[in-house]
Amino acid sequence: MADSYIVFVRHGEKLLLLKRASEEFMGQWDGVFDFGDGHNQENVLNRVSDATGITLENLTFVRAAENARYIEIGNRVSDITPVLVLSETEDVNPSTIYDDFIWVDPGDIAWENREKHNSRTLCYTDNRVDGSERWLVEMYGDVASSLYIVKTAIGSEKKVSQEMHARLSGTGSLQSALGEIFSVLHPTQMRGYVFVEASAKHHVEKLIGRVGGKDRATRGVVTTTPLKNAKGVLGAEVPLKDVLPYLEPKSATTGIDIGCLVEIVSGAFKGEKARVLAVADTKEEISMELYEADIPMTLNMRADHVRVIERIE
Repeated sequence: MADSYIVFVRHGEKLLLLKRASEEFMGQWDGVFDFGDGHNQENVLNRVSDATGITLENLTFVRAAENARYIEIGNRVSDITPVLVLSETEDVNPSTIYDDFIWVDPGDIAWENREKHNSRTLCYTDNRVDGSERWLVEMYGDVASSLYIVKTAIGSEKKVSQEMHARLSGTGSLQSALGEIFSVLHPTQMRGYVFVEASAKHHVEKLIGRVGGKDRATRGVVTTTPLKNAKGVLGAEVPLKDVLPYLEPKSATTGIDIGCLVEIVSGAFKGEKARVLAVADTKEEISMELYEADIPMTLNMRADHVRVIERIE
């Protein structure tokens, strides 16, 4: 049984980080830490309430990781169970071993401002043989997920996403990643990229067969056949605020204003140019007059049947 646990508290799309005031990890950012069984829901929720000031009525226990993380802390090794809890409020009054708090985008747990040489110091950060890895980020991935961007060849996004789905539905060496990769997203308006929701970056690297994928048990490099046209995984986790605009459906009339010059791209008038007279956002239609036509003609057409070639100033 694990001897301690760390609770990640989510409110909507934000994650709570608390700053340690105790001698151990002084000034470093953490989740809600305590000794004991992370699967004991009552004890976990009481601990979160004590540390954050959030009432029990506003807290919901979601899940605890099946396996603990064995982490070296100072001169001891602790097995820490990651836990996920939801809060209905973002009002926090840090107490016990914490004196400050911040709500962050989950993709910004390991925030770093390279221009100002500034970063957020996290608890449990450890240097290993293969480089510096962020325990806090990895433990969050054990009970939640993050978004990663896979760079692809232009025009091959759909094919790459389809091949990813095929690999995840198959058998063989990728079976261990099935429970760690949750979705593959291909925003049509973002060429050259595919989003993958996963618990950790190395699972995505393993999926596409690129250098960097690691077997969690041995931490050795995984050799998977490279996925054609998938060039690699960019950076680290992607903040939700940077991704949501691409995932939200946009109206076909977005970017089309009265007075714009458009070209008709389908139908009987394909190739003709027209001036926009009116825009109906709810119907996603526009009213326009053929440009430089011998006989003035007004047309009503779906907005996705035209493209803007000249905007109004």
